[in-house]
Amino acid sequence: MEQSDHWGPYQAGRDDFPPQVRGRGLYSFTGFLIEVGPVKIAVLGLWHLGCVTAACAARHFDVVGLDFDPSVVAKLQKGRAPLLEPGLDALLQEGLKSGRLSFTGSPATACRAASILWVAHDTAVDEDDQSDVEGVLADIRRSVTELRKGALVLLSSQLPVGTCRRLESELAGLGLRFACSPENLCLGEAIANFQHPDRVIIGYRDAAARTELEALFSPFSKNIVWMRPESAEMTKHSINSFLALSITFINEVARLCDATGADAKEVEAGLKSERRIGPRAYLSPSGAFAGGTLARDVASFINLGRTCGEPLDVINAIRRSNERHRHWVLEQIRKAFPEGAGRRIALLGLTYKPGTSTLRRSAAVDLARALKAEGFAVSACDPTQPQLPPDLGFVKLMAGPAEAMDGADAVVVCTPWPEYLALDWPGLVSRLRQPVVIDIGRFLQKKVAGFPLLRYITIGSPS
Repeated sequence: MEQSDHWGPYQAGRDDFPPQVRGRGLYSFTGFLIEVGPVKIAVLGLWHLGCVTAACAARHFDVVGLDFDPSVVAKLQKGRAPLLEPGLDALLQEGLKSGRLSFTGSPATACRAASILWVAHDTAVDEDDQSDVEGVLADIRRSVTELRKGALVLLSSQLPVGTCRRLESELAGLGLRFACSPENLCLGEAIANFQHPDRVIIGYRDAAARTELEALFSPFSKNIVWMRPESAEMTKHSINSFLALSITFINEVARLCDATGADAKEVEAGLKSERRIGPRAYLSPSGAFAGGTLARDVASFINLGRTCGEPLDVINAIRRSNERHRHWVLEQIRKAFPEGAGRRIALLGLTYKPGTSTLRRSAAVDLARALKAEGFAVSACDPTQPQLPPDLGFVKLMAGPAEAMDGADAVVVCTPWPEYLALDWPGLVSRLRQPVVIDIGRFLQKKVAGFPLLRYITIGSPS
């Protein structure tokens, strides 16, 4: 790193660079010249977000993935992701084969040559949707001491507003810079989301960081929305909370449809025909939102409101409404089988959503536990689960839907895996002792409509 006497921020290749700098791809930051190319990236945190970030970035840059769990690192070194994400294993193997991607548990190995430390932890949440912020910060502190002065720390993990400024203050003596680009991935579609985003939100403070970040994201998107770091952090909270609001809104409408004879799917179509709302709005009546992603930002907003002394009536109502709706399926089972004990309920799908193998904060798992507590037996199947963790040992895991439904009193569609649509539903329904199908999102409606004697239970349907 070379000392600069008076230069301001420069763009690589400009003709007005001093002769000793021109063409070298350097810029000035507080008196230091810092290389902007070739970009070397360390990605910290290697679960879903980190693995996708490392694998996609390695198509264009040299990337070292860093994680402090040796079992995760060992698996990734063999080109195997720690969870299911379609296409991710192949992309990891492509990066390893090219030599542009490697994995380590050593901060020194990952960070000493890196110009950017990309923090991509999947921030853990507890049962109350509170983020384990300190766990992420501890890993950041453990890593940044190995970075060279002037390196850029880019935060993409879900962290509360103010985190970027907090780290700037706490780590001021290291001469680092900080920026924020909130993650925007969706389980099951993460690679496409990363490589072809609608837009990228970036919060930054200095012009040199903007130049670096433009170069970093240029292979993926030219549509960058620039703002200060606090605004970027707040934008992530706001987007997820607005999506959560949309889900709770349409689910409340659907419950009113049950009571009035309206059809919630028809209402959905009417809402989406309004150009101020639009066809991609989160307005499909179904189950409560689960998984922790949306709930985390709702909780972050609630915590922020308390800290700021600002009442948040709407945000608090999102949580209350979603909690109430979470019990809708269980209530339908109670109505159908008030005696509970001795009945067996089959669950189709156990993961948080299709396209992933994670059971973390899964609505299906919550339902299974609630059924057990009320005396029901539970059988289940899921295409990604060859076995279940010990705490779900009470669930009888079967090879497929036919085995799970055989002799059961009812079946609940929990995770709408696309492969379930191709099954022989007349034959499957005939395996039930008394044909009750609970399908809150109407995933199977066209497959089972009109079956004789079938009791098909869904939300917001006039039937």
